[in-house]
Amino acid sequence: MEDRYNTIYKFGFDEFVEKKSRFIGYAKPISSEKEANEFIEKIKSKHRDATHNVPAYVFGENNIVQRYSDDGEPSGTAGIPVLEVIKKEDLRNMVIVVTRYFGGVKLGAGGLVRAYTQGAKIAIEASKKIEKILHKIIKIRIDYTLYGKVENELMKLGYNIDEVNYDDQVNLITLCQKGKTKQLYELITNITSAKAEIHDIGEDYYSVLEGKILKK
Repeated sequence: MEDRYNTIYKFGFDEFVEKKSRFIGYAKPISSEKEANEFIEKIKSKHRDATHNVPAYVFGENNIVQRYSDDGEPSGTAGIPVLEVIKKEDLRNMVIVVTRYFGGVKLGAGGLVRAYTQGAKIAIEASKKIEKILHKIIKIRIDYTLYGKVENELMKLGYNIDEVNYDDQVNLITLCQKGKTKQLYELITNITSAKAEIHDIGEDYYSVLEGKILKK
């Protein structure tokens, strides 16, 4: 399992006109091939009157799954350029569909490649590139008297407190990048004089933009 990978944050789209042809680029993060194909069909249905709906998607660790279609455009001028944008950006688990409404002026092979490349790029920009980083989910169970001290130290050092639950003690659900859990354990042990219970309760990927964890 990769500790981190690049992807997009949300569904997004944008469009432009090239020699009277209208191009609309759509992009969406995916969690399965099925989701990719459902999205492709959704866009095709939305633009059933379009001249072409060109899809490409990647999925799985190291992009083990890669699919594309020229959807009737000359071979190599549409689907591959869209897929190449995804690969050059080193993105994972995402799908793009570039829709074209022909405007009556032929673009030629080179023009098509440039147009579909641009369609993919603007779709990615609209969807916001992010990093998915694998985090350990750590439960820190402490006495109420230690709560303020522990919370301040965690926040000062950049740890993300995902939630706080209260019972007879305080339970801080803290996110820690995989590989940095040892430092967190040592920190909590030191500042609580070993009076904290620390439990590893799982791991998951979290979306990170400019060093900050985004809401799921």
